[in-house]
Amino acid sequence: MFDVFQNVLAETRKGIGEMNYKIWFENVELISLDKELMSATIGVPNVFKKKGLETRYKGELLKAFEHNDLPLKQLDFTITSSEKTRVRAREVRGGDPLRFGDEPLRPTKKVPQKITPPKLLPRTTTSGLNPKYTLDNFVVGRNNDLAAGVAKQIVKDPGGKYNPFFLYGGPGLGKTHLVQAIGNAILAKDPNKKVLYITTNHFYSEFINAVRSGKGEEFVKRFQKLDVLIIDDFQMIIGKDRSQEEFFNIFNDLHQTNKQIIVTSDRLPDQIKTLDARLAGRLTWAGAYDLQLPGFEDRCAILKAKAEFMGQTIEDKAVEFIAENVKTNIRDLEGEFQKIMATSEIRGMSPLELINEGYISGTVVRRRRNVTARIIVEKVAKYYDLTVVEMTGKSRVSNIKTARQVAMYLLSKELGMSTTKIAPEVGVKDHTTVMNGIKKIDRDQKTDLQLRDQVDQIREAIYG
Repeated sequence: MFDVFQNVLAETRKGIGEMNYKIWFENVELISLDKELMSATIGVPNVFKKKGLETRYKGELLKAFEHNDLPLKQLDFTITSSEKTRVRAREVRGGDPLRFGDEPLRPTKKVPQKITPPKLLPRTTTSGLNPKYTLDNFVVGRNNDLAAGVAKQIVKDPGGKYNPFFLYGGPGLGKTHLVQAIGNAILAKDPNKKVLYITTNHFYSEFINAVRSGKGEEFVKRFQKLDVLIIDDFQMIIGKDRSQEEFFNIFNDLHQTNKQIIVTSDRLPDQIKTLDARLAGRLTWAGAYDLQLPGFEDRCAILKAKAEFMGQTIEDKAVEFIAENVKTNIRDLEGEFQKIMATSEIRGMSPLELINEGYISGTVVRRRRNVTARIIVEKVAKYYDLTVVEMTGKSRVSNIKTARQVAMYLLSKELGMSTTKIAPEVGVKDHTTVMNGIKKIDRDQKTDLQLRDQVDQIREAIYG
């Protein structure tokens, strides 16, 4: 059965990618397997891996077990540690403990090893791509799994079903990483492909210079020769009418010849002021895909991936502390990680020792601790252009009601307040009204992308 579980892990590894496998399946072990009851228990080292495997990879594991002639009706996860004795798995029919060679498996204490990060090649000047951005080191979670899935399909079939690919989301959520990773993967697959990554501001500057020097035609031909065009921060096109017109023409030329177009922005096209309606419509021909704020398990995974890539050691408890306290975006999360690791090296203390001794100050963590219910209510009211009195009053006007429900949702999610404590903060008497309001915002965000953007922007204002 031990060999079978190794096959299960190998199949899972192939399906989810190397980086995600290292993050989620390191120190994972088979604890028990019952063929007659069709059940198995897998041991994991900490709570965030337990939650992550349950919510993200349970389906992958069940499929892998089934492919190895072990269809399971129940798969459980339990937290173990190297100090605990492993409960040896048994087959009901044979009753023998899992063995490796001639000896029963015994727990082994792993010694942390410093991993040397891969040596990066210089930035590819002709493509504008940074080789450090790959799909393997892009951590996939519930906040970005759809966009990551589309990215992989684009690599398989550039210019196909997902063309153009419009990716949007707030700052620091990984847009640049994902789109450059697509470009790098396409080039790795076919080095003859002509790929260009360029920011909107750079596109504008090059266009203006070309016009001034009488080289406008050369500028256009350069883009027409591309197989893949990746343009970042498209919201910066605001007010640049001539650039919009030129991009519109380039877009049409590339799209008609099935060349892949990838665009990122911090908002949807119809939310970009002064953007030409024709261009806005074209950008979402194949849909719009967003990156959301990462959840707790995703933030833990990102930190583990960062440590893995940098060859640094950080305790699980320290990872969980940072992930619990930094809820703004991935950029802030990684910035906090870098600061703690630098302080750890300077002071000669482990990250967890730093946290326990109170050395973490003047950081995102500290700013979060200063957030109060009053601050959240005020930020929500301001975002919707209301006074606190208006928002917490009895009005049932649609926009005021939505603002009130968003405040309920954020008080619950950000401060962990109970519905009975939230009620007086938002001016309602019945805690069931609060409960229904929280559920509505939680549910509506899954389909209402504009509402999701609003909630993310308010979070940024709260912690900014």
